[in-house]
Amino acid sequence: MLNKAELPMQRSRLFCKSSVYQAIRTIHLYASMLSLLVVLFFAATGITLNHPEWTFGTAQTEKDYRGVLPPDWQQEGQVNWLQTAETLRKSHGLKGYVSDTRADDQEASISFRGPAYAADAFINRADGSYTLKVVAQGPVAVLNDLHRGHDAGPVWGWLIDFSGGFLLLVALTGFGLALFIRKTRRAALITALVGTVMMLLLMGLVA
Repeated sequence: MLNKAELPMQRSRLFCKSSVYQAIRTIHLYASMLSLLVVLFFAATGITLNHPEWTFGTAQTEKDYRGVLPPDWQQEGQVNWLQTAETLRKSHGLKGYVSDTRADDQEASISFRGPAYAADAFINRADGSYTLKVVAQGPVAVLNDLHRGHDAGPVWGWLIDFSGGFLLLVALTGFGLALFIRKTRRAALITALVGTVMMLLLMGLVA
């Protein structure tokens, strides 16, 4: 039985505990909703990545083009890479970002990369004539490359980092909620321990 002096302290503890619980629950709820599509995306593409023998949506197409660049693709003996890239994009509907450029006395080359997409142009410096090869795969291959962050650019890389942070937040707040509920605390700890041990054993087997 608490005396009158202990009642305010007990009420303060209960209030703090309740406030922390409410904060964790709110964070968990909204983080879960914000990351719902992220979880679905990485879950689905994780399965397709684990089964490369599944060929649906990964069919590859190859196209070859030829053309001649306008005279201003070179200025004072130097390649105007921006002008060249934009001319090729406009002429052939190229996608992705410029990943590599190279030039010597006879030839210049420029490459475009994107998820499941590659375009490489080789340009004759004497007359501006070029050959262009475009290789593109289907939508599932695109999603797989997005999962890996392959040729997706820095912005997508930041999105992957933020997504990982959100998933970490969801996991930690979910674990925190389980610890707050006395009836499920013991079961939650045992389940987490069993899951951790199983994961470590599996990692040890495949490493």
